[in-house]
Amino acid sequence: MTILCVRFHLPPTDEAALPELLGLLEEFTPVVEALPPDGALADLRGAERYFGRTAVELASVIRVRALARYGVDCVIGAGPGPMLARMALRDARPGVTCAVSPDAAAEFLAGKPVGALPGVGSATARTLCAYGLDTLGRVAGAPPATLQRLLGARAGRELHEKANGVDRGRVVPNAVSRSLATERPFDRDELDPGRHRRALLSAAEEIGARLRAVDKVCRVLTLTVRYADRSATTRTRTLPEPTAHTPALTRAAYGMYEALGLQRARVRAVVLRAEALGPAEEASHQLTFDPVDERVRRIEEVADRARARFGPRAVIPGALAA
Repeated sequence: MTILCVRFHLPPTDEAALPELLGLLEEFTPVVEALPPDGALADLRGAERYFGRTAVELASVIRVRALARYGVDCVIGAGPGPMLARMALRDARPGVTCAVSPDAAAEFLAGKPVGALPGVGSATARTLCAYGLDTLGRVAGAPPATLQRLLGARAGRELHEKANGVDRGRVVPNAVSRSLATERPFDRDELDPGRHRRALLSAAEEIGARLRAVDKVCRVLTLTVRYADRSATTRTRTLPEPTAHTPALTRAAYGMYEALGLQRARVRAVVLRAEALGPAEEASHQLTFDPVDERVRRIEEVADRARARFGPRAVIPGALAA
């Protein structure tokens, strides 16, 4: 168990604390991969030998230092590879590290639904469930040739390995990517999809305006929906081109929301995050012969100038005026 997956309990407004917390992990190992907005992977193979402690023991030290220095609690999963560490994190709780050893990996995975495996999307899960392969234990016991016929040669082979606890992933050191986020909480747990969409529209309007104000564009958009039972669902979408254009951000947000297929879900808040930011002058834009698109972009520029002069609510979409 040499890989830790750490998720810090950061409030949505405290994004700037993540780089400092990554620095805390780097006191133990230089092999740290940021997982914005609030997590990281750390490879402790060298640290175990250097400090003479196991990864689980080092996880306890990391937790105490995060609380003492920054007042931030965390949950930690440990495993022989990044995939198992991520899955162990889901079963972890504050104060107790969930650790999966190589010998126990197959047993740990066996009872979990196939959709719990990182990289298995809803379409793949539906295909597997249609053939009775609804748990990772059943996938692990299926002949590799069967999975390859269902999913393709490479995808079937990789799924069979992962379901059997074979984790070939590695931690890739990187710097935390800059991001912008905004949250729209509801006064009470909200069932109305129309209100959910209005909240998404408002969030996309704010994200777009903030990006344009600092001459940035984003390539990735992440939606987090928080529910009344304190659980949450997160979806990430890579945009066709880097953009700060509000209609494009809104379409992506709506698309992720609709893909969740929420029915009578009691939603407590929605969070929209723009990631993989870059300079606007370096971004390309697909030209179009549609005059409406160009007109909308010009109106957006005028609206931005009005907001800068008269306040953020000087110009808002009609759907938000009610």
